[in-house]
Amino acid sequence: MGTVTIGVSIAVPEPHGSLLQELRAGFGDPAAHGIPTHVTLLPPTEVDAAALPAVEDHLVAVAARGRPFPMRLSGTGTFRPLSPVVFVRVVEGGSACAWLQERVRDASGPVARELQFPYHPHVTVAHGIAEEAMDRAYEELAEYEAQWSCTGFALYEQGADGVWRKLREFPFGGSTVPPQGTARDRFTRGAV
Repeated sequence: MGTVTIGVSIAVPEPHGSLLQELRAGFGDPAAHGIPTHVTLLPPTEVDAAALPAVEDHLVAVAARGRPFPMRLSGTGTFRPLSPVVFVRVVEGGSACAWLQERVRDASGPVARELQFPYHPHVTVAHGIAEEAMDRAYEELAEYEAQWSCTGFALYEQGADGVWRKLREFPFGGSTVPPQGTARDRFTRGAV
């Protein structure tokens, strides 16, 4: 069966996800349209394709222990010069993201792994592009704001074409999907 490259992340919902993806493309990031806007819980990880059912079972168990939490993005940050990345900051929900990613990468689980850098929840808006374009992304999104209620996460697979596609969603609290469309669950539009 071979191997597949997977990732686990919290999707940035609409309209924020598409807006940030379009802005990322506008800054000249060629990977923008192949990467849904997200907060990473498990970075790209190669696994045996035969292990996917075990990975999904593990993620179901992690999600069952999770509960919805508020997510808020505000302003920009950068990992430069260590890594050529400009991002929108996660200013609320970061500790919940850290809790989740630790459980996803649990040493006893099927995707146990060490990270190259300490975990820092963020939404990438520019990666590996010209410094001037990175500066523009940093400045243009400095006032960006968005918030929503995070109700789960998803498993993605990277295709041979480099595009990340969602395989499955994992709602918090087990198999019960929280009510959708209530005022508590709606997100507010961020100003750009």
